[in-house]
Amino acid sequence: MGNQEEPEPRHEGRRPQLRTGGDQPIDPEDLVMASGREVTPERVEEARRLIEEKGAAAIEEYLP
Repeated sequence: MGNQEEPEPRHEGRRPQLRTGGDQPIDPEDLVMASGREVTPERVEEARRLIEEKGAAAIEEYLP
């Protein structure tokens, strides 16, 4: 394979900030969309209850 150069980082001197999903605020609509379902008032209300119960960790059930 030889003498391959490593690609230049795209963040130009800054370290990229990785996010897991639970480290930032989520709203019920985001949670419904992350589940792959259509956003409906009933699902938004269900997501709202789940966020109240589990907090931001609720989104982590749907993220890799």
